[in-house]
Amino acid sequence: MHPLPTESRVRAIVRMLAFAGFVSMAGCASTQPAGTPAEKRWLVTGSLLYVAPDRPPLANAWLLVNGDKIEAVGTGSPPAVGSGSAQACNGGVIAAGFQNSHVHFTDDSFANAATRAPKELEQSLARMLTRFGYTTVVDTGSQLANTTALRQRIASGAVLGPEILTAGSPLYPHNGIPFYLRQLQPEILRRLAQPATVEEASVQVRRNLADGANGTKLFVAAPVGQGEIRRMNPQIASAAADETHRLGGLVMVHPTDPDGVRSAVAAGADIIVHTTIDPAGSSWDAPLIAGMVARKVSVVPTLKLWRYELDKEQVPAEVREKIVGLAERQLKAYIDAGGQVLFGTDVGYMTDFDPAEEYSLMARAGMTPMQILASLTTGPAARWRKEALRGRLETGMSADLVVLNGDPAADVKRFADVKCTFGAGRLLFQREGF
Repeated sequence: MHPLPTESRVRAIVRMLAFAGFVSMAGCASTQPAGTPAEKRWLVTGSLLYVAPDRPPLANAWLLVNGDKIEAVGTGSPPAVGSGSAQACNGGVIAAGFQNSHVHFTDDSFANAATRAPKELEQSLARMLTRFGYTTVVDTGSQLANTTALRQRIASGAVLGPEILTAGSPLYPHNGIPFYLRQLQPEILRRLAQPATVEEASVQVRRNLADGANGTKLFVAAPVGQGEIRRMNPQIASAAADETHRLGGLVMVHPTDPDGVRSAVAAGADIIVHTTIDPAGSSWDAPLIAGMVARKVSVVPTLKLWRYELDKEQVPAEVREKIVGLAERQLKAYIDAGGQVLFGTDVGYMTDFDPAEEYSLMARAGMTPMQILASLTTGPAARWRKEALRGRLETGMSADLVVLNGDPAADVKRFADVKCTFGAGRLLFQREGF
């Protein structure tokens, strides 16, 4: 194996970890989502319906929605509900709405979210998220005020889009701004939190959550150049995690390397937001994985991201696949030990929004189609303590659902082949031609 030189490879792998609130990404063409169903009660029918990943699918099924809730689910002849049914979305494979647990609202098209025209925001949301079935997303680093403004407009009904959870502004090690951020303007760099004391970390956490964050993102390890990784003081990391938990939030950690994963687990992390491919030959040993599982630490694999970064650096395909294989083996060992996986792609940093490859890589790492479905639905719902509201298609649950064009049990790439997306009973996306 011939990995990239240390500095170049670090730059290739961790550039995406820049504090996304200050980074702009180019947009691409989008499909504009449709409006809401015409009536309060409406019906969608499907060839198959997945109530939950741990239950067999229902054939020749239907689902009745009343307002923002599921009124009934059944098979055979559907009830009559009049002309307001979702006729255009009939005939596919129905599942609970998906959650992408690693996104960034960093594209210029999301700027000025408080005042931007609703249709412009909806086009951007469809391009990146709702056309792939996401009804809930977790923003793991952005400009908090802008993201909360976008969230509020979606919640109010002014903009059609997914439910947004956000970590707001990350915390970095003291004097640990990653080298790839040093080109930012001085006034921006001064705003990046680098707590030097336990109290500074606690204050920053309280400020973020008071301003609308749902949790805290910690960089427990940051590459600062010349091969050096600056690490967050363990007491500071633990204090930030403790304060986050006291306030009811979750702790998300970017680890950089296996030692960073160990630090995250020790600090009390709830979610590790990446697998790791640094240093060369990186692996998660059995004691580390056992500790993660025992402490119920979830993992967002982001496997496609590594290919994306290495391709940008023009790493030869055979070398790239060996490097990506490190992350796949970490994921396999983790799921074999009973760990909880949360699906996530790092879109918003990554401008290739299509998740089909991520699904394929997860399957190659050993995940079954139903384990992948769980990572999209019941897993994140439970992780965010929302299992009573979403993640399954049952009476009384939120009417968050996705209609696929084929059965993902036969081909996991079908998870990305979305016909329609509904959030809280509203049609967020409908593919053209249906």
